[in-house]
Amino acid sequence: MNGKPLKIGVFCCATSYEQTRLMKDLGPQGTEINVISLPCSGKLDILYLLKAFETGADGAAVMICKEGECRYLEGNLRARKRAGAVEELLKESGLGNGRVAVIQMDDRGIEQTKRELEAFCLKIAAMDKDGKTREFRKI
Repeated sequence: MNGKPLKIGVFCCATSYEQTRLMKDLGPQGTEINVISLPCSGKLDILYLLKAFETGADGAAVMICKEGECRYLEGNLRARKRAGAVEELLKESGLGNGRVAVIQMDDRGIEQTKRELEAFCLKIAAMDKDGKTREFRKI
């Protein structure tokens, strides 16, 4: 990872995730986690995700509520589609596949969600060991 700490942007639904509980012991050591709370994951804009990568994030995780339990009906479905669109854009730009994850809250609670986020961080760390560039090239 070229001596730089791993940077992960985490976009989460404020109605499903209590930020103070989420932030406690989040991510593996040596990882900078930036949590961005949204009123609903459906408010996630493609530009927010792209901006995270533009400012140096190695990966982005979108944490959504349980399917069928979105307070705003289909917000979590919209967030999943937008995350997929950004994944395609990153793939086309040469940053590789798998840098955006959608982590869904389930009945196992916040601890399971944290484990999934940690697994995602480890996956991103392994991807960056091959020396791939982690920043957009300026034109």
